[in-house]
Amino acid sequence: MYHPDRIRHPDSCPALVLNADYTPLSYYPLSLWPWQTAIKAVFLDRVDIVASYEREVHSPSLRMQIPSVIALKQYVRPSEYPAFTRFNLFLRDRFMCQYCGSAHDLTFDHVVPRRAGGRTTWENVATACSPCNLRKGGRTPREAGMRLLTMPIRPTSWQLQDHGRAFPPNYLHESWHDWLYWDVELLA
Repeated sequence: MYHPDRIRHPDSCPALVLNADYTPLSYYPLSLWPWQTAIKAVFLDRVDIVASYEREVHSPSLRMQIPSVIALKQYVRPSEYPAFTRFNLFLRDRFMCQYCGSAHDLTFDHVVPRRAGGRTTWENVATACSPCNLRKGGRTPREAGMRLLTMPIRPTSWQLQDHGRAFPPNYLHESWHDWLYWDVELLA
């Protein structure tokens, strides 16, 4: 029987990785492993296969469907606070300028400028578009007559995961849908 997965190249068959509680390890970026890593984890007895692609790989002595969803056998406790990176900063601020709301030409801005003793921390850095960043210059928002839409905070990993759910990747395999809740209304 024909199925599109049967002709899919193995390199386009990543496995969605779930924690032992069957929640994704991360939403953004989505926790995906290449098919080779997923199969290795199966043979090392570190994961359970939850769903598979129709596509098979084989060796001289074994045929196996490529896993599309796997669950770790041991729970991995997520860290409480994420790393301070440009990407995580943009995700915290929902990929929009915290002065005007633009989603274009994003950079970051020190709320209290470094020249005035401002540090590069979650609480002092906000996403800004280049025009707003240039307009603000080396001044505080008050001095520049600008207002932040949201005050910068140190987010928890849960908050970033929640924000990431609003930005699903371009491609979601049908077998992943039961494990990802992309802001859908659940039926009672």
